[in-house]
Amino acid sequence: MNALLTNKVDFTVAIPTLNGEKRLPNVLEHLLNQTGVECLNWEIIIVDNNSSDQTAEVISHYQKNYKEKLTIKYFLEKQQGIAFARQRAVTEAKGDFIGFLDDDNLPANDWVLQSYSFGQKNPRAGAWSGQIHGDFEVNPPANFKRIQAFLAIREHGEETYLFDATTLRLPPGAALVVRKQAWCESVPKRFIFQGRLGKLMVSGDDTEVLLYIHKAGWQIWYNPAMHVVHQIPYWRLERDYLLNLAFGCGLCIFQLRLINSKNWQIPIVFIKSILGNLRRILHHIFIYREKFKSDLIAIFEIQFYLASMISPFYYLKCSFDKIYKK
Repeated sequence: MNALLTNKVDFTVAIPTLNGEKRLPNVLEHLLNQTGVECLNWEIIIVDNNSSDQTAEVISHYQKNYKEKLTIKYFLEKQQGIAFARQRAVTEAKGDFIGFLDDDNLPANDWVLQSYSFGQKNPRAGAWSGQIHGDFEVNPPANFKRIQAFLAIREHGEETYLFDATTLRLPPGAALVVRKQAWCESVPKRFIFQGRLGKLMVSGDDTEVLLYIHKAGWQIWYNPAMHVVHQIPYWRLERDYLLNLAFGCGLCIFQLRLINSKNWQIPIVFIKSILGNLRRILHHIFIYREKFKSDLIAIFEIQFYLASMISPFYYLKCSFDKIYKK
C-alpha cells in the first residue's frame, strides 16, 4: 500500500471530468507512478460531472485492479459546471491539501510529493500552483506565448514567488493545490461563475475561488518544483475556439474585480474597466493595423479587451435578469 496505516489523509488528488473515458487512463497511469509518497496517506477523488460515455466503467476498472496501490473514489455530480464538480470534490476530500488535476493534466512523477511538501513548509499558503507545460497536438500559432496563460499554460521560471491577486494574474484551476481549511473558511458554497457553459464560454470560476482565499488573508504561491503537462488538442488552437475563449475570459473581469472592491470603489472600477480597455483596443489597432486581419494572437487580445470593456454592462444584464426571474 502507498499509505500509512492511519485514518488521517494527508493529500487528496481531485479530478473533475466530463466524458473523460479516453483521457482519464493516462492521468491515472501517471498517478500510479508517483514517487516519494511511501510515507503519505493519499487518495484520488474523481468527480464525474454528468458524463454520457464510459467514464464510470473506466474508473471502476482502476478501482478493482489497482486497489492495493491507490485509493480511488468515484462521485457523480449532476449539476453541470466545473465549479460544482470542484466544490463536490472539496466536500468529499479527506486530505488536508487538495490537488486539482483536469483530466488532460499529466503530473510529473513527483508532483504529489512536491505539492504536499510545499504546503507543509508554508502554513499561510492557501493555494499554490507550479509549472504547466503544453503538449500540443498541432503547432500553436506564431506569438502564442503571449496568450498561453488563457489555455492554462504557465512557465514562469525557477524562482518561487507570491501571486498578486489585485491584478487578477492568478494561476488556473488546473493543477492548483489548495489547503482545505482555506477553501472551507473562505469560499462560499455558491459561485458567481460555474464554468464555461453555453455559447459565451464565460470563465472566471478559477480566479473567483482564489480571490476569496486571498481576501481571507491566505497566500497564493507559485512553486516551480511542481510540473504538469497539459495536453492541448488541435481544436483548442482553432480560430473560432480561441476567439470565443478570449471573449468568455473578458466578460467576467468586472465581476471579479468587485470581489475585492469596496462599495465606494465600484463606480471607479466601472469607469476604469471601460476606458482602460478602450485604450488597449485603440493601441492594438494602431500597432497591428497593417496585419490586423492575419495576426490571430493580436485579434485574440483585442477580443479579450473588448469583452473586458463591456464586462460592466454584462454584469448589469446578469443582475437585471436575476431580478426579473424573481
